Amino acid sequence: MKDIQLTRDRVIIGRLIDALPEAVIVIGDADRILAVNAPAQSLFPALRPDDLLTRGLRAPDVLDAVARARASGQPERATWLERVPVERYFELNVNPMEAPEAEPTMILTLHDLSEARRVERMRVDFIANASHELRTPLASLLGFVETLQGPARDDTNARVRFLGIMREQAQRMTRLVDDLLSLSRIEQNLHLRPQTPVDMVSIVRHIADTLAPMARDNAVTLNVDVPASLMVEGDRDELLRVVENLVENAIKYGACDQMGENRCVDIGLRPQKRHCVLTVRDYGPGIAPEHLPRLTERFYRVDAGQSRAKGGTGLGLAIVKHIVARHRGRLGIESLPGFGATFSVTLPLQGA
Repeated sequence: MKDIQLTRDRVIIGRLIDALPEAVIVIGDADRILAVNAPAQSLFPALRPDDLLTRGLRAPDVLDAVARARASGQPERATWLERVPVERYFELNVNPMEAPEAEPTMILTLHDLSEARRVERMRVDFIANASHELRTPLASLLGFVETLQGPARDDTNARVRFLGIMREQAQRMTRLVDDLLSLSRIEQNLHLRPQTPVDMVSIVRHIADTLAPMARDNAVTLNVDVPASLMVEGDRDELLRVVENLVENAIKYGACDQMGENRCVDIGLRPQKRHCVLTVRDYGPGIAPEHLPRLTERFYRVDAGQSRAKGGTGLGLAIVKHIVARHRGRLGIESLPGFGATFSVTLPLQGA
């Protein structure tokens, strides 16, 4: 009769925790699992009812918290970091629960804090990087102002030269602030998918015409291969920004080797099933594999000195990534040192 009651208790507990949105594990005597709900199962597939907790959750901090709670009869809390297969950060709450004529149980509630920790880390890095990017030109401006007010007060040549440098630094800060504001606006509307019909062909041709002078100044040939029309649903201004950033980067960095034989940037547009695929390819020095996963991070640069010298803010590809995500598309990057780089943007066609 007691076994039947225990079985019924387990069934009731299982149904209760299945209704909870958070990951919950219920254990009994000897840390044997009585029930585990779907969220906990998805986080730790090795967890099985009637198995020992140690078989499915190999975390000493968890087991120590369970032992303390069992010994004291009081709730315990613990945090731990899982590094395999990917890095994840968890918070555990252990609550003993006793009921008359029922098996002694402990309820383990798991909170996956990985995303919150990642966002916090990004916020801290973002503030630090933005402060650093602004501090350098501000320090230059202050230094030149002090020089013009002091030793170079009556030096016409120095004044002209310093004012030119100050203008460049002010323009750099303006570009940085503009990019930061653009990124903020895109992130605020990330959940809203644009639905205005936009012809990607007209966008590509417009950007090619706009950047033609820059290409000539850098001795780069723009090769444009597009169909008559290719319609997507999106925000025209944002899609213009995507194409402009990718082509401008290809002109600036993809063809930075003045001795390179193939100083071309190929801009292609083609339909692919229910999608539109934009490709921007250069034949420059390429990008080392270790840099590829981080290229779309804010302020990440393969060559910081070269990027700043060419007026880059380190936010261009981050803006591209967020715009593409807002349009429910995909951004792809392929490159090998010495073989150039190809950036591709895949967007759903209109009506897809």
